[in-house]
Amino acid sequence: MPNETAAKADIRITDVIAHPLTQRLPRPTVTSWGRYTEVSIVLVEVRTDAGIIGVGECLARFSPKAYAELIDGSLKPRLIGQNPADISQHWRTMRRALSGRSGGMLIEAIAGVDIALWDILGKAAGMPIFRLLGGVGRTEVPVYAASVNWGSGEFMDEEIDRYLDKGFPRIKIKIANPVRDACRRIERMRKRAGDDIELCVDANWAYTLEEAVEVGRALTDNGYFWFEEPLRPEDEQGYEELHRRCATPLAAGESNYSLDQAVRLVSNRTLSFLQPDVARSGGISETRRMAEFAAAYDVSYAPHIGMSGIICETASVHLAAAMPNLHAMECETDSSPFKTAITGAAPGADRQKNGLLPVPTGSGLGVEVDWDAVASLRCN
Repeated sequence: MPNETAAKADIRITDVIAHPLTQRLPRPTVTSWGRYTEVSIVLVEVRTDAGIIGVGECLARFSPKAYAELIDGSLKPRLIGQNPADISQHWRTMRRALSGRSGGMLIEAIAGVDIALWDILGKAAGMPIFRLLGGVGRTEVPVYAASVNWGSGEFMDEEIDRYLDKGFPRIKIKIANPVRDACRRIERMRKRAGDDIELCVDANWAYTLEEAVEVGRALTDNGYFWFEEPLRPEDEQGYEELHRRCATPLAAGESNYSLDQAVRLVSNRTLSFLQPDVARSGGISETRRMAEFAAAYDVSYAPHIGMSGIICETASVHLAAAMPNLHAMECETDSSPFKTAITGAAPGADRQKNGLLPVPTGSGLGVEVDWDAVASLRCN
């Protein structure tokens, strides 16, 4: 029998399969962008000649078949026959599949492949990914409930009560226009939650600078711990001005695809919290770079996982466990098939206790995919 370690070191990629999936949400997600009743992701399956299969996830909320075609036509040919352990080299090779600045579908597609390669590496080494990343000793990570949707007063009272009943000590509130209604919601949610619960808000780019300043005053008056994405991500100068005029700490980064897009607002400490999404920001490799760069400037890392599946959530837990500057990870509370059917693992919202989520200890991501369930969700 050949030496097992040598055999693992010499494994090769034999196939890359993109699975475009779509589902109706159990309950709509309502933000300043609109009302979402359906959402998509792409699962990426990377197979090897050693029988080890890795799985990743792309943030592909719309048009998932286009992502699958990009992976099949442009990324897969660059990976077949290669050693999956050469992750940094594969990232650079895939990045050159399209010219132009980093971003968009290409980097989200790379994210799914990258996560799958880390899953393979962990399985081959017999270690969980957070250990491969050189963890800091965490066995559980702090999480916050996401989110209280934008809606009527009675509706939002019911949502925040549900999160409080689940024992979450941190809760995110969605806000939008008009500003007057947002400020009223900020005050109402604080009174409903009490002073001991950490509350934050997410505006999803809803405001102009002056509107954001007004909302920021309400947040400060009511003791909120961050103001998330108040402005368009491209408006870096606006964020810097808002930082000077708003006492509530600013959070952003879920719209960033690569480290270079986070550098300015992290290095000048405009942001207090950086929120990259592992299924968008180039996977574990690039998201790790963002988190470690933020750590160098004493900016906290707060992983984003909005409207994603169990693979994105699990990869985020591994990163959260390993990064020294973690504040808290987003924990979606919907019970969608993307979280309940794809693997045997329960969603984080069902496993957390008092705002703490255990870190998987199995090899790689530590989850096994039910491919029959994946097939049932696949787009036709």
